Amino acid sequence: MASGGAPSRSFVASARPRQGVSPVEQILKNVEWPDEFPFKAEDFSRFDESSDALFYSAPRYVTHIDDQAIEALTKYYSEVLPPSNTPGVAILDMCSSWVSHYPPGYKQEKIVGMGMNEDELKRNPVLTEYVVQDLNVNPKLPFEDNTFDVITNVVSVDYLTKPIDVFKEMRRILKPSGLAIMSFSNRCFWTKAISIWTSTGDADHAWIVGAYFHYAGDFESPEAIDISPNPGRRTDPMYVVQSRKRIA
Repeated sequence: MASGGAPSRSFVASARPRQGVSPVEQILKNVEWPDEFPFKAEDFSRFDESSDALFYSAPRYVTHIDDQAIEALTKYYSEVLPPSNTPGVAILDMCSSWVSHYPPGYKQEKIVGMGMNEDELKRNPVLTEYVVQDLNVNPKLPFEDNTFDVITNVVSVDYLTKPIDVFKEMRRILKPSGLAIMSFSNRCFWTKAISIWTSTGDADHAWIVGAYFHYAGDFESPEAIDISPNPGRRTDPMYVVQSRKRIA
């Protein structure tokens, strides 16, 4: 995993951060979205276009953010996820692996992991079931409409090459008012992350994910939250962009 370098482009260069307020938290406030989807096909190209299935074929029993960032994410989950063992609750952990960073002992009747490596998914103790699927090959999610209360995705939204297709599917399978939580840092497998991600900075990343929600349609206005454990210090930053499915 590599840290992001200085961004070479920006979609939010005109934004002026207020003193003492995270630029990431400001970036989705009062957004005037372009009429049309603002990204081009080449924005979703990658340095390494070889098979993702091959890239993820060997299990990686490692964590991709540092312990402080993990702790911050777990704490955030403890505040926003439905209480453990809530009747009827179903959660999808998208782009899952051997760990989901949910609170210790967290349980629900249905927690589905979707990821690229079966060995990793088998070792994830929070999952009640799992699906192996490459969303860059097949973004169609194998679930019925209105199935899940929450969808989580940890440090993987930057690898999606068909994000609007995926976000439309997320909307379809979420229950009305269901919550989608996309979390990310400034670290990634840069050869597999999309071009628009590796050429922009943290606030841009929040804007990009917010755009996915907006242009997928029928999501509430997305919200960006800076949950970084030690802003400006030598720990990984941690950000969340989330939205709820609109009630029809």
